[in-house]
Amino acid sequence: MSHPDPVRGPIRSVLATDCGSTTTKAILIERTADGWRQTWRGEAPTTVEAPFEDVTRGVLNAAMEVQELSGRQLVRDGGIRIPDEDGQGVDMYISTSSAGGGLQLVVGGVVLSMTAESAMRAALGAGAIVMDAFAANDGRKPHEQIERIRQLRPDMILLAGGIDGGTRKHVVALAEMVAAARPRTRLGGGFNLPIIYAGNQAVAGDIEELLGTISDLETVANVRPVLEQENLGPARDKIHDLFMEHVMAQAPGYDKLMTWVGVPIMPTPGAVGLIMQTIAERKSINVVGVDIGGATTDVFSVFDGQFNRTVSANLGMSYSVSNVLAEAGLPAILRWVPFAIDEKGLRNRIGNKMIRPTTIPETLEELKIEQAIAREALRLAFVQHKEFAVSLRGVQQERTIADAFQQTGSGDTLVKMPSLSLIVGSGGVLSHAPRRTQSMRMMIDAFEPELVTEIAVDSIFMMPHLGVLSTVDQEAATEVFDRDCIVYLGSCVAPIGAMKRDRPVLEIELSPVGEAPRTVTLDAGQLLRVEAPHDPGIPAVITPLQRELDVGAGPGKPFTTTLRGGVVGLVFDTRGRPIHLPEAQTERVALLETWVQSMDEYPGEAR
Repeated sequence: MSHPDPVRGPIRSVLATDCGSTTTKAILIERTADGWRQTWRGEAPTTVEAPFEDVTRGVLNAAMEVQELSGRQLVRDGGIRIPDEDGQGVDMYISTSSAGGGLQLVVGGVVLSMTAESAMRAALGAGAIVMDAFAANDGRKPHEQIERIRQLRPDMILLAGGIDGGTRKHVVALAEMVAAARPRTRLGGGFNLPIIYAGNQAVAGDIEELLGTISDLETVANVRPVLEQENLGPARDKIHDLFMEHVMAQAPGYDKLMTWVGVPIMPTPGAVGLIMQTIAERKSINVVGVDIGGATTDVFSVFDGQFNRTVSANLGMSYSVSNVLAEAGLPAILRWVPFAIDEKGLRNRIGNKMIRPTTIPETLEELKIEQAIAREALRLAFVQHKEFAVSLRGVQQERTIADAFQQTGSGDTLVKMPSLSLIVGSGGVLSHAPRRTQSMRMMIDAFEPELVTEIAVDSIFMMPHLGVLSTVDQEAATEVFDRDCIVYLGSCVAPIGAMKRDRPVLEIELSPVGEAPRTVTLDAGQLLRVEAPHDPGIPAVITPLQRELDVGAGPGKPFTTTLRGGVVGLVFDTRGRPIHLPEAQTERVALLETWVQSMDEYPGEAR
């Protein structure tokens, strides 16, 4: 694989594309007198499938749209014009891709909750969709596991198992099962399936003997060398390398596209995770990000430098909307609908979406129902993420393999809401909600942030482009993220602790620069929105009026801080955690309507 020669001198302009399943999105990023900015954008249908079967056609069409808008020649001789010469062309072209269904993996380990889970973390962090996880203790018989692998036809298999110097028998049995399945690649073409072995290094020779002749086998460092430690980096890097060499090389037109890019193409979710990690590291904050799509919902988190990603493949807003209904249950969705409707009526509305998944809401009632569904999809995806993003299992427990098979309990979740600094939402239902207040309340209701948490949305789904840009220039990626990608909605302030419902909860003294201070008192169960800028923010003193409540300085103690607003402002939430709603429809709808009005979510609506 070849890439264009490196640009001599500093980079002044970058064209970035994201080749999605249906749409290829292109943005132009330029170094201006005002710093790095995203200046122009365009999009075109992705052309990886028939009748075109050449992904570069869609890339060039999207680039041509940017060219027409910017007046900068980007396409020449059937490719991207490089380098930037007198404002024509660009110094670098970069790309991400999820076309063709993205990167699909099967993982295996000896113990489902230990080495198999570490393998899942490595695969998910590399931007893959984990189709299934196999283990000696997953409850399936060998012939069932073999048949399942044959049916799945993944892009590659990541095989872990055993700490270094640990069990051999179970790791070999796992490899024998894979050998018996003789899995074939999803894209066909007669290629051997890539298999990555990242388990007990003492067994590497046995694995080579079993799998070396029937697959393209690569051995990397153990993902779980000892019980107390994970080493995911080598496996993630190898997944990315094989994604380029095998999966992308077989997809129509990608061989040509790989000769255009200045750095290797990245899987779209992997690039989003990379920009999340970059922002968390450069700002020294804990971050949660979510991308809710039509079929899947991805959740990313970075807490104390530890990155996790999960894919809820059954939770989405169009093709998977029926799964949201099945998993959440009709009453859970109904509780967020702020008008009177019975279960039958709601089921019919959702049924219409099931049979016409690509439609968008045409009436206000349809919009409210879609946003109610989104709350549950986000909530469930976040629950799944917290259950997966845990401290290592098996640590400080019996280390015999017999005892390990019995260790099915979860470690403590790494997602600690009081220490969360920023939530970033992406996906159509959040990024393109008619009003930003709707997006902010959907995320507050779904994630239930605690203490003081900033909330933002990705304006035009630019995070994949910036993730791959961060591998070239972290400063440029961070600058464009802050100035053009992220729309800061504001901060949510929510006390934690037991709350008495018959007394005032918070006293808030706000001191906007150049204005007289003002004090607000909130009772339990309220939402209050206050307009406030993101910079420089508003100095505030938040005092809990009940000694059990904590707003950031400890139970019962006042908290002095500067609250950063945004296009929505500051939202003070005294509804408690978790949020409870009345079961009686009349009371519930009245309470929801109060919150809707306090947030000014649907202005102009007849009351």
